[in-house]
Amino acid sequence: MTGTFSRVARAAGAAVAISLAAASLASADVLKLVSWQKDESGVGTWWSNLISEFEASHPGTTIEWTKVDRGQYVDQMTTLFAGGQPPHIVHLASFEYQSFAENGWLENLDPWLDAAGVDRNGWAGQDTCVWNGETACIMLLYFGFIMAYNEEILAAEGLEVPSNFDEFMAAVRATTKDLNGDGIIDQYGTGHETRGGSGQYLTEMLNYVLDAGAYWTDKDGNVTMDTPEMVEGLARWKTVITEGLTPADSSAGEIRTLFADGKIALRLDGPWLYPIIIKGAAADKIKITAPATQPPVGGSSNVLGMASEISDEEKQLVADFIALAMSPKFQRDYAVVAHLTPPSPTADVTGAEEGTPHFALLVETQQAAAAAGVDRIPTGLEVQYNAFGKMVKEEATRMIIDDLDPADVAKTMQAKAEAIQAQ
Repeated sequence: MTGTFSRVARAAGAAVAISLAAASLASADVLKLVSWQKDESGVGTWWSNLISEFEASHPGTTIEWTKVDRGQYVDQMTTLFAGGQPPHIVHLASFEYQSFAENGWLENLDPWLDAAGVDRNGWAGQDTCVWNGETACIMLLYFGFIMAYNEEILAAEGLEVPSNFDEFMAAVRATTKDLNGDGIIDQYGTGHETRGGSGQYLTEMLNYVLDAGAYWTDKDGNVTMDTPEMVEGLARWKTVITEGLTPADSSAGEIRTLFADGKIALRLDGPWLYPIIIKGAAADKIKITAPATQPPVGGSSNVLGMASEISDEEKQLVADFIALAMSPKFQRDYAVVAHLTPPSPTADVTGAEEGTPHFALLVETQQAAAAAGVDRIPTGLEVQYNAFGKMVKEEATRMIIDDLDPADVAKTMQAKAEAIQAQ
C-alpha cells in the first residue's frame, strides 16, 4: 500500500471531507474548488476576483469554493480523490501534486492549453509541473524569501539590520526579552512554525540548512543529509528552538500575526507576509530587506490543475478557468492584488510597487533562489515528499525534545530518507 492510500484509510472518516464530497459532480452547473487560501489577505482577494470574472463569463455556471486548513489539506484532498468525488479545479501545494498525478488523478493539461492557445514558455517553475512527460499542473507561484524586521525593536537594542547568519543570531538573542519582568518572554527575536504540517516546518528549517551549505538531496536525487553542512544546519535550527528565540508550538499564521503586531523582531518569510504586515498594529515600524541567510529559501509554492475523473464538459470549463488565471489581466493582478510574483514572464507589473513597495526585492530574491536551484521539493523524493517531510519533522522534534546530537540525527535522517526513497 502506498503512503497516499494509507493516508486515505486514516482520513476516510473526516467530517470535512464527507461534507465536501456530498454534492454530485454530475452537473457542470457547479464546479468545486477547494483551497487553503480562501481567507488569506491579498491572494484570497485574487481568487475571489478570478471566480467572479469566470462566473460572469460563463452564465449558469458557479464555483463552489470551500476552505480546508493547510495542516489537514493533503489528507482531505486524498480522501476526496480516492472516493471518486474530487474537486473539479485542483489546488495543491507544489510538493503535493506528484502523488496525485502518479495515481492518475490529474488530467494532462497539454491538449486543453494548446487548444486555448495558452503560451507557457518561460513560465516560472513550470518544469516542476511536468510529470511523466505531461503537464499535470500550472505553477501559480515561484517565490523567493525576504526578511522583515521591526525597526523600533532593533533600534532599542542599538542593533543594525543583520546581513549574515552571525549577525542574525546576535540580533535574535538580543531582542528575545521579558519586557515586564514577570518571568515570561513576551518579545521574541524571530518566529517559526513548530506545529502543523511538515511542509511548512521543513520550509522554516531550510533558512538555516541552506545558509549552512546543505540540502536534502543533490541534483541527481541522491540523499545528502549525513554531511557536516547538514549537521550545522540542524544545530542552528535546534539552537533557535531550544533557546526559546521563537514562540513555542505556533503555526505560521500565528507567527505572522505576532510579527505584524510587534511581538517579534525578525521574520524570514515569503511574499505573502506583506498583506498581513500592513494590517498589523506595528505596520509603521516594519521594514523589508534581503534575507540575512543566503541563498534565500524559494522555489515552487502552489499549483493549479484539473481532476481527470470528470466529464469532458466539466474539463472544458476547468480549462477555461485555468486559462483565465494565466491571462495577462490576472497575472498582473497576482502582483497588484495578491502582492505575489507572477509566474508569467510577460506579466505587466507596473504599479505593483504602489501596493507592495518592495516588489523589486521580491523579484530579486525570486531570481536569486532560481539561480541557486533552490526548491522546497527535493529531487528524487517528489512522490515520497509527504513521508519524507513527516520523517524529518519527527526526527528534528526528537532532536530538540531529547537533546540529541545533530550529527547523530543527520545519520538517522540519511538512513530513513534512503529507505523512504527505496519504497
